[in-house]
Amino acid sequence: MPSDRGAEIPAKTSVYLVQQGVWDMPLESMPLASGYLKSTAMADSRIKGAMDIQIKNFRGATTNTFIANSMFTTGVPDILAFSVLGWNYNSFGALAETFKQLNPNGLVVFGGNHVSNQSARVFRMYPDVDVVINGEGELTFSELLLAYLDGASKHDLGAIAGLSYQGADGQVIDNPDRDRIADLDTIPSPVLTGALDLVDEDGKFRYDVALMETNRGCPYKCSFCYWGGATGQKVRAFSLERLREELEVFGKLEVHTVVACDANFGLLPGDYDFVEALIETRDRFGFPRALETSWAKNKSKNFYRIVQTMKDAGMKSSFTLALQSLSDDALEGMRRRNMKVNDWEDLTTWLAEEGLDCYAELIWGAPGETVESFMEGYDRLAARMSRIAVYPMLLLPNTNYAERKSLFGLKTVRGDTDDFEYILAHDTMSFEENQEMQRFIFWARVVAENSILRHSWVALRRLAGVSQSQALRNLHDWVAAAADPAAELLRGWQSELGTNGLGEAIKFLFTEPDAERLLNRWWTESIHPLLPADMAPLLAEVFRYDLLTRPVYRPEGDLPGDEVVEEFKESYYLLRDVPLAYDVPRIVAGLKAGQDPDLSQTDCTVDLYYRKGAESAVTSTNHEIVVHYMGTPRDEIVRTPSQDGC
Repeated sequence: MPSDRGAEIPAKTSVYLVQQGVWDMPLESMPLASGYLKSTAMADSRIKGAMDIQIKNFRGATTNTFIANSMFTTGVPDILAFSVLGWNYNSFGALAETFKQLNPNGLVVFGGNHVSNQSARVFRMYPDVDVVINGEGELTFSELLLAYLDGASKHDLGAIAGLSYQGADGQVIDNPDRDRIADLDTIPSPVLTGALDLVDEDGKFRYDVALMETNRGCPYKCSFCYWGGATGQKVRAFSLERLREELEVFGKLEVHTVVACDANFGLLPGDYDFVEALIETRDRFGFPRALETSWAKNKSKNFYRIVQTMKDAGMKSSFTLALQSLSDDALEGMRRRNMKVNDWEDLTTWLAEEGLDCYAELIWGAPGETVESFMEGYDRLAARMSRIAVYPMLLLPNTNYAERKSLFGLKTVRGDTDDFEYILAHDTMSFEENQEMQRFIFWARVVAENSILRHSWVALRRLAGVSQSQALRNLHDWVAAAADPAAELLRGWQSELGTNGLGEAIKFLFTEPDAERLLNRWWTESIHPLLPADMAPLLAEVFRYDLLTRPVYRPEGDLPGDEVVEEFKESYYLLRDVPLAYDVPRIVAGLKAGQDPDLSQTDCTVDLYYRKGAESAVTSTNHEIVVHYMGTPRDEIVRTPSQDGC
C-alpha cells in the first residue's frame, strides 16, 4: 500500500488469484473459489476501473519453479492472493517468499480452509504472508482491495472484519469474524459474469467437470470436518433462477458432469427443483449427463424423491453413503452416533433393487475404531455395495480432533510435501495395526474404490463365499510375494503411502497391458483355488468382463482400427460383438439386486461403448468420475428402467 511501497498507485493495479488442484491430469480443475473472488471484486466499479485481476490456475504436481516462471516472467503483480489447502500450503508459502524478493512492497494474501483462523501459525512459518482471510472470502477480499486503493497500510487493517494481519511491531492481529453471507445471490456468478475462462483455444470446455455451489452451510459438527467454516451453520441456498442460468451455460458447452460442491445435497426441498432444472437442461441441450455431489447424510423423503426422478430421467450419479464408520465407539467420538445415516441397510437395499449405483465412504483411524471393528464394518457394507471409498483420517485445522489431540491419545506426523497431519497411532490403534491397515487401504482404494473389479466382488461373495476384504488381502499377499516387474512397481507405489502412489497405481491398472497380465496371473494362481469347481468358469468370465470394460486410454489420439461412434451427442469407442460365455450383464445385475439369476452357460455377444476422454479421469484418484468412462452396453449409456442382458 502506498505507505509501504513508497510509490503512487499505478493506473491498473495488478492482482493475481492463484489456485492449484490436487490431481496431476491433462485437464484443469475449475478454479471456482478464485472465480467467486474475482466476480465479487469486479462488481465494484472502483475496483474494476483500477485493477487488473487475473486467475492463475495450475494442475496438481506442478512444481514451484514452473509456477514461478509462469506467473512472473512477463511481470510481477502488486497483489498475490492464494487459495490455500493442505496440499499446496507449503508450495504457496515458498512462492510468497519468491514474490517478495521480486516485489518487496507487494501484498500477499492467504485464504481458504487450511489457513482460516490459523494466522499465528501461518505468519510464524511464512512471514512473507501479509494477510490471512478467515471464513468466506468474497466480501472480505473486496474490502481489502478497496483499502489498498485508499492507501491503507498492510499493518493497519483493523477496520476490515474477517481477516488477520501483522502489526508494524510484528504482533498478530485477528479482527472480529465477519457474519456469513445471508443472501448468496449477492455474490456475482463467476460463470455468468465471465470471471472464469470456461473454454480453451478450440472453444471446448476446458475443465474436467463443472463445479457449482447450490448452497453453503452444514448443520452437523463432525469431529473430523471443517467444511469451509460452515459446520454447525444454517444452510443458505443460491436462487434457482441463477442456478438455471449456470446450467444452461454448461449445457451449451456440452459439459458431461456437474459436481455440486455442497455438504449435504438433497437436504433442502429446493434441491429437488435443482435436479429438475438439471434434467430440463439435459433434455434441451443433451448435457449435462451426470451429477456428482456429497449427498445429504440423513436420507429424507426429499432424497428418495430426487433419486427416483433422476433414475426415471436417466440422469447418472453415484449416490453417496457417508457413513465414515460402523463402530459405535468411533461414531461417538466423531459426534455422529445419533445421526440417521447409521440406519443405512434399507436405503442400500432400495438402491440395489432400483439398479442404481451407490458408494460408501469410510474413514480409517478414528479414535475408538479397531482393526477388528473396521474390517467387520467394511465387509458388512461390502455385502450391500462394492465401491467403498476408504480414507485414512487426517487431522485438519479447526476440527475437534485437532484441538483435542491429547484427549484421544493421537500421535501424528506432518506430510513431506503437504501440510496434513497423518495419524500414526491413538488409544485404540497401535503403530503396527495402522501400518497393516494402510496396506489394506491401498488395495481397497486402487482396486475396489476405483471399480477396476466392479462386478467381480458381488459374484465372489454370492457364488463363492469370498468376501471383498478377503479378496483384497489375498491380492496384497500375492503381489507382495510375486516375482514380477509389474508387481514390483505396485509394491513401490504402495510403500509411498500417499496420493501420488495411489494415482500411479490406478493409472497403471487402468492403462498398461502389463496390469492385465498381472491381474490374470493373480486370479489364476491365487483366487481360482478358492472357488467352487462348478462356479469357477462363471466367476472367471465375470473377472474377464471387468478387465474388458476398463476405460479406453488414448493419450495420443485414436489408433488405427478404433471405431468411434456418436451416441446422444457424445463420442464413444465401440467394441462390437464381444463374445461372452455367460450373460454377465444380466447375471451381475441380478446378483446386485439380491436376486438368484439363472447361472446357466449361454454364449452371447454384446456391443460395448466406452466414452472418449478417459485420459484425465484415469490419471487422478477421482473414482466418482472414472466410472463414467467404463465400457458398458448401449442401454447403460443413458440408463433406462428396464435392464436387458444379452
